[in-house]
Amino acid sequence: MIPIILHHGLFGYDQLSLGRLKISYFHRIDRALAAAGHPLILSRVHPTAPIERRASELKKNILREINRQSLAGRKMLLIAHSMGGLDARYMIHRLGMAGHIAALLTISTPHHGSPYADWCLRHIGQRLRALRLFQQLGIDVRGIHQLTPRACHRFNEQIPNNPAVRYFSISAARPWHHVPPFAWYSHHLIQQAEGDNDGLVSVRSAQWGSHLATWPADHWHTVNKRFVLELKNPTGDITPHYLDAVQRIARQMDDVI
Repeated sequence: MIPIILHHGLFGYDQLSLGRLKISYFHRIDRALAAAGHPLILSRVHPTAPIERRASELKKNILREINRQSLAGRKMLLIAHSMGGLDARYMIHRLGMAGHIAALLTISTPHHGSPYADWCLRHIGQRLRALRLFQQLGIDVRGIHQLTPRACHRFNEQIPNNPAVRYFSISAARPWHHVPPFAWYSHHLIQQAEGDNDGLVSVRSAQWGSHLATWPADHWHTVNKRFVLELKNPTGDITPHYLDAVQRIARQMDDVI
């Protein structure tokens, strides 16, 4: 079975431990992939740093686990959520990791940016000066600046796909009343600018390479963090969607993996 790397997004983590309780960023998804026989690597990078730093830390994570799990010479599938997809693309293109990665699957990644990032920088960064305060406290939050449509346009010009790697993407969308209340405003703002979205990233922005599907989920539900009670047409556990996507990619890449 192809080894799989799970890479988290902005404000992410690998696993949190509360006594005996362990909370994974990819809740239940990691266990299901491991149970299916995939050797698994969970990334852990700075939660809010720029793409360049996060990508460098991701590379170190992967190389360390390749040695620890004796995976040398095996091509891997890298699954990245949200901003993690930009880290992964940068790492593949700039940091010499294409030889290790057979395919990249991005989940709700803002490849073309998010209007909500613009709003946050304008209202939270400039008016409330919160980002400056974080910097004065030594907290690196420069990654947020790289998620605006303008910044992502520059990024896409500088970071093309590597021809040795296959690129796949999945978007997500829910009506505004099916996303968490704290995302109602961002959902409305993105809907006005770009159409259907998951509360943070539009379907249009999330498409990169071969677009496999649009999942009926909000941005947090795409990693099984559910903050809305689904009474009608529930999506439920998102794990089967991951297993299906991995199988679809594997069928397309028999000649590579």
